Amino acid sequence: MVKLQKSVQITLIIAAAVVVLAIIGIIYLKSGSTENTIKVDGQATAEVAPDLITVYFSIETTGSTSKIAEDANSAIVSKLTNNIVALGFSESDLKTQSFNIYPEYDYSNGQKFLDYKASNSMKIQIPVAKKDKTSNVIDAGTNAGAGISYINFELTPALQQQAKTTAIKNASDDANVKAQAIADGFNKRLGRLVSVSLDNFDYRPWPVYASAESGIAGAPAAKSAAMNINPSEQEVSAYVTAVYKLS
Repeated sequence: MVKLQKSVQITLIIAAAVVVLAIIGIIYLKSGSTENTIKVDGQATAEVAPDLITVYFSIETTGSTSKIAEDANSAIVSKLTNNIVALGFSESDLKTQSFNIYPEYDYSNGQKFLDYKASNSMKIQIPVAKKDKTSNVIDAGTNAGAGISYINFELTPALQQQAKTTAIKNASDDANVKAQAIADGFNKRLGRLVSVSLDNFDYRPWPVYASAESGIAGAPAAKSAAMNINPSEQEVSAYVTAVYKLS
């Protein structure tokens, strides 16, 4: 009988422990649920003056073979590089973005092979403080046989990061202010932050010039655009979503 009573006691203790654990689990789940929570969106924009002018070159050559087209393209790139270095830049300042060689066909009457085209896209970044060199850089490209695709005012990665940090912080502050206002409006107390997510980060370079077609015919317009426009502050935007508990 004593053994039976001890067995019953142990069983009751285990059952009580299970009940307590279940209650704790329910409380925990409720605390992490969306019950009595609010979700708010925060947004902010940081304004910053661009510190770069980026000139994008296009180099297109053709040939009866891919080798001939490639060699012709390489010759223009070599001359462009020499012209850039002569202006005081280093070879590494001129960067290749893309390079392709492909056959061209005339489809007006079946499929007739025309030639091979080599297409090369390159860029060079000029500090805004050296804006007066832009015209010479454009001449360096066109004198080598390269076209000017487009010119942008842009931000260096360091300046992008600085503006991004400011925008995200201000967007977070905006979300917090909205959450507090909602809590006050419903006579509630704003509780802990349940979750937060960065929905978007937006930065777009400011285009100064874009060529209607490839080639060097647009060089005067490119120089005029780059030299006669003073960059205004660019906007870097951030958006966050935050969930808070209410009590």
